[in-house]
Amino acid sequence: MKSSILWLALAASLSCAAASQAADTEKTLVVRDFTDSVAPADQVAYEAGEKSLNECMRQHGLKYSWTAWVHETGDTYTYSYTTDPLPWSAFDDMQAVFKACDATNRANVNPHLKSESSAFMEVHPELSHMAKGSTIVQPYIEVIDFKLKPGHEAHEAFIDVVKKITAAAEKSKWPNYYATSEIRDAAGGPDFVIVLPAKTWAEIGKEPDTPLWQMVENVYGKADAQAMRKSLNDAMQEQTAHVDSYSADLTYKAAGK
Repeated sequence: MKSSILWLALAASLSCAAASQAADTEKTLVVRDFTDSVAPADQVAYEAGEKSLNECMRQHGLKYSWTAWVHETGDTYTYSYTTDPLPWSAFDDMQAVFKACDATNRANVNPHLKSESSAFMEVHPELSHMAKGSTIVQPYIEVIDFKLKPGHEAHEAFIDVVKKITAAAEKSKWPNYYATSEIRDAAGGPDFVIVLPAKTWAEIGKEPDTPLWQMVENVYGKADAQAMRKSLNDAMQEQTAHVDSYSADLTYKAAGK
């Protein structure tokens, strides 16, 4: 799925409904992302500041890991930090530690920022095709952002097509893996992101032996594959992509992880 071929009683009844909604919320897993942009002259100081922030979180016993990514293409003076997929309640647990380390962040990281953005990414397993037991944390990831046309129809069309593609990939045991998330509360950012893990640059550059749409056609037939592709294209407003590399030096690993 390279970017060239893929263009996430009343009181009692209310109490039960609230409990059901809470249970559904806990089943939902989300990833928090912070993306920092720095000036070239500030990179050394910025990275030192991030290491001091990691040390502060370690001293205060933050039990959740943050994975650091350095943007290799696109804006190369950019860093992203992502949590593992977590329930929403985990971010309440983080708040106290973040508050305790706020002074460290303001003194050692913020002075070196050009800008910072943040968003939550809701994990969609039904839109993802990953090998059993595998993880998205690899030496490289190709990150493809999808901005959809406004309206409910484009959103539903995207989900419908990617869900069918994923079902086809699972059925055919397609050996090309990806994870799909839906962006939440990003203030104008993309609507969905698809991440493709890779061990090497050669793996990033290699097109699948069976191209994505050929795989889809093999499962559904030519007419349905063409209709799905058109539906996806019609829903799309913009697509961008970049490659990130994993940074062990800037990653925060919680104790025992």
